[in-house]
Amino acid sequence: MTIDWIAFTPWWSLIGGILIGIAAALLVLFNGRVAGISGIVAGLLHPRHPDTAWRIAFVLGLVVAPIVYVLLDRAPMIVIDAGYPLLVAAGLLVGIGTRYGAGCTSGHGVCGISRLSPRSIVATIVFIVAGMLTVFVMRYALG
Repeated sequence: MTIDWIAFTPWWSLIGGILIGIAAALLVLFNGRVAGISGIVAGLLHPRHPDTAWRIAFVLGLVVAPIVYVLLDRAPMIVIDAGYPLLVAAGLLVGIGTRYGAGCTSGHGVCGISRLSPRSIVATIVFIVAGMLTVFVMRYALG
């Protein structure tokens, strides 16, 4: 893996991380909910009327924000070295993993660790180790 030092933006990354933290904190403070994407989307699959509006707004924000970015600035170059079958399989495995792990990286990694939840700390460590093992197997063991 190499770092594209020309495109390396530590200050913008820091600002983005701060904004994510503020958004997660505001959701907990004003709505009592954790900003875990898998749980928010799962709640839309079985909607309860008073709970639906903020979930739709959250997901719309996830979809609209990149569109606004592309309208204001040049889209970053994205290269995916995998075919559609592998991407579909990976997406399904991530979905299954979030159900077994009772949450996703945003719920456990951002919100859970900030609350010092032991379950979230363990889950995030498992996410990272599983990701490292997957990269190792896909890049080096299988070539």
